[in-house]
Amino acid sequence: MPYKLPFRVIHVSGQDDNYKASELNTHGPLTKGWQSSRFCLYPQDIVIQLNFRSRLRKIQILAHQYLISTKIEFFVGDVPDGIKPTLENARYTRLGYVALSDNEKTGYKARELKSVHVDAHGVFLKLNVHKNHINKYNLYNQVGLIAINVIGENVEPRKIDIMDPVDGREIICPMYKTNKIYRIFRPDYISPLDDLAFDMYQDPEIAQIIRKLERKKQEAVLQERYDYAKKLKIAISELQTIGEKLGKMEIEKRQAVENEDYDNAQIKKIKMDELRLQSYKDFHVNDLLELSGVKPIRQPTPPRLLDNLYHTTPPQTPPRYDDRPLPSLAFTNPAILFIRPKNKDSKPSPASVVVDPPAKPVTPYEDRPLPVHQHKQSALADDQPTDTENGYIEIVNLSITGEAEPMTEKDLRDASQPIEVFGEPLVSKAYSKTWSYREDALLAVYKRMTELSPSTPKDEARYMMRAAIFLVKRAIDDKVYAVFKAAIHLLRMILTEFVSQFKIPKSDITTAVERTMPNLLHKAGDTTARNRDDAKSFILETANFADVKPTHIVPHELVKPFKMTIAPRIGQSHVEIVEALYKDHGLRNSGLTVENLMPFCVEVLNHHSADVRDPAERIIKMLYKDVGPPVKDYLPPDDDRSRKITLWRQLFEYFDKVDGKPTKDDVRRSEAKKESEKQAEIEALQKQLQQLKDMQSGKAKKGGKTPKGKAANPPGKPSTPEEDFNIDNVCIFCDERNPAFTEEGLDVHYWKNCPLLKRCNTCRQVVEIVSYTDHLLNECQDKGNFKKCSRCTEAIPKKEYDSHVKNKSCTPAKSNMTHCPLCHLNIPLGDENWKNHLLSKDGCKQNSRRELLFSKQPAGRFTPGVDYGRILERSLGFLSN
Repeated sequence: MPYKLPFRVIHVSGQDDNYKASELNTHGPLTKGWQSSRFCLYPQDIVIQLNFRSRLRKIQILAHQYLISTKIEFFVGDVPDGIKPTLENARYTRLGYVALSDNEKTGYKARELKSVHVDAHGVFLKLNVHKNHINKYNLYNQVGLIAINVIGENVEPRKIDIMDPVDGREIICPMYKTNKIYRIFRPDYISPLDDLAFDMYQDPEIAQIIRKLERKKQEAVLQERYDYAKKLKIAISELQTIGEKLGKMEIEKRQAVENEDYDNAQIKKIKMDELRLQSYKDFHVNDLLELSGVKPIRQPTPPRLLDNLYHTTPPQTPPRYDDRPLPSLAFTNPAILFIRPKNKDSKPSPASVVVDPPAKPVTPYEDRPLPVHQHKQSALADDQPTDTENGYIEIVNLSITGEAEPMTEKDLRDASQPIEVFGEPLVSKAYSKTWSYREDALLAVYKRMTELSPSTPKDEARYMMRAAIFLVKRAIDDKVYAVFKAAIHLLRMILTEFVSQFKIPKSDITTAVERTMPNLLHKAGDTTARNRDDAKSFILETANFADVKPTHIVPHELVKPFKMTIAPRIGQSHVEIVEALYKDHGLRNSGLTVENLMPFCVEVLNHHSADVRDPAERIIKMLYKDVGPPVKDYLPPDDDRSRKITLWRQLFEYFDKVDGKPTKDDVRRSEAKKESEKQAEIEALQKQLQQLKDMQSGKAKKGGKTPKGKAANPPGKPSTPEEDFNIDNVCIFCDERNPAFTEEGLDVHYWKNCPLLKRCNTCRQVVEIVSYTDHLLNECQDKGNFKKCSRCTEAIPKKEYDSHVKNKSCTPAKSNMTHCPLCHLNIPLGDENWKNHLLSKDGCKQNSRRELLFSKQPAGRFTPGVDYGRILERSLGFLSN
């Protein structure tokens, strides 16, 4: 898989002493790049050597903003096998060339990034840089390159020692640890993190963390940890934005140092440390990297020093090149401008791309450009960097002016009111394509409004408020989070402090909320999580402002029906805000009523997305709990026709549940339960009938035969009770004797009547009462639903456990006694004590089988002459009917 290849510049025709070719070895925001010597001869050669013999797949060149070459030719160099790669042994093959724009249209304020896709093998790459474009800034006819990037794959495992004659020393390059990003089914994928645009404008520390997070994300995908991968994806996206901002601030700090403005440099350093620390904290970087026992990445830094940290004026650009000690660092607002084709499937026109014919032999002086995508320069609405695709990166926009670009005539007409109040320089920053200027403009408005004199006439304050609301409305829709955050910060101050200080009328407050609420609702459906959360929380916060709440304008705006064609994400956020507002305030003095909530919810129920409908259903259910039947006036009639529709059937069944009426599902479940219980009882009686039949048939076979070893009693002489019993006719639990206690009769006795046994309430298994607690905790099929009480040692259902422990009403168990699970009393140890407790009249009152012992005809004892099978057959027939 292609990745970023390490290299070193080993030869250059000439170089400026302040901008050596060794600058091309590293990539970063502070890289100055290479410049040729003054009034040099052309073409200029630059030769770079790779650490390994590699297959080159992509070459990137970042040109200077005004020291621009007309074209650059590319040659790949290789050596035969077994020969040490040196400049003298290299054999070069020409790949072609790329032409560079003269940059006049951008006013020489943009750097051009060329991405060239190639397929060649070699150890060396030579750039033949031709003569420069002539412009007023290039006084000495120089050319310059800010960075070179090579992407490819190693084809030879051994490392090559590189000599660096540019700096006159030998370089021992360490083994390069590739940051391979594994993508499933994408062997030719080139990671955006290997792109030149990433390293050149990212803070190095943030860039390193992003690469680690990207590797973690791909590992998580392979391990199918998709929730973790999603968190990593969001963190990477947000950290890229922060890294670009830190890269810009690093350049500004270096420029302040060059100008010996050390106060400004210290302020920039503190702001950078705060931003970096806050980002690590917000995105839980240590947790995402799964670091355990590792110290934080950065130690805390002192808090923000002054409020005017946000109001530092960017340094002005010197008019002449001679006065620029660090031209590549004198940029106050570096940002990447990406040019993409309107149609991704469209091919570059033949005029802009010329591809080498594969069958035609290569000649040394053949002038043909490389297959590089070229497109017309265009400007996006925002200069904030975005992801790259397929190498469609053309121009890097680096503003070198300290003032915002001038406004268009249309913008001047639209912003006439803010310009009249705040002035054109400030408003032009609010309309700038540079996001930091837009943020600074809002902070300047905030400062001016907070510093407004209390003696200012009310009409003037109202006019200033309207102008500020105009800028806030525009900034809420901004794609950059910092600008959006500054907008709601300003709006919060206006609706809380400014209106109360200058006693702004309610009509102006209502107008301000009406104008900004649609934008906030749209922002609440943003794809970025923090934009959504901040917009939702601010809308709910606005509804509680002292001067806004009495107007009820926020609820009134929220319950306005929206179009059913609205995006599901925006609609869902809108309805969730209404739901949260209703939960917080209810219907009393909140502006929310059944009359405005129900039409809104019924309309939302027609939306095609379930994510939008679900919050509306929850609102209707909460309303029915609060007000009851009036809710049904806005719904279809409750009849069989309406209940055929799943949505209405679920709502009406919920209403029946609230009213205490059994639903159809409850009735069906109750009937099914009764039927199952009836069937279980029938099966139990059938089993008992079969046991009795088997027992009777066994007695019939014995007839009047006398057991061996005993003589038959003479006729007329009754038999004694001792003669009717033997050891097999005794219950081993309660010691009851009964001639009917055969093997089958004893099973019936155990199952039905033995007072020392009990059927489990859950699994219906017959167990001893003394071990009933252990059975529930360890043997029962529902043992997972029970928990042992540490106080009374009984098995308590888990759903009742908390209340059982809290009430402390159970009898504490004692160490030298056992606990009865029926009456919950402590019983002395020993079998005799248990039998006495379960069998005596004064014993366990909760043992239902004990009562049968004291009845006139004990149940379960088989009386001679009674046909129990007949009785069971009648009972079974009655249940079957």
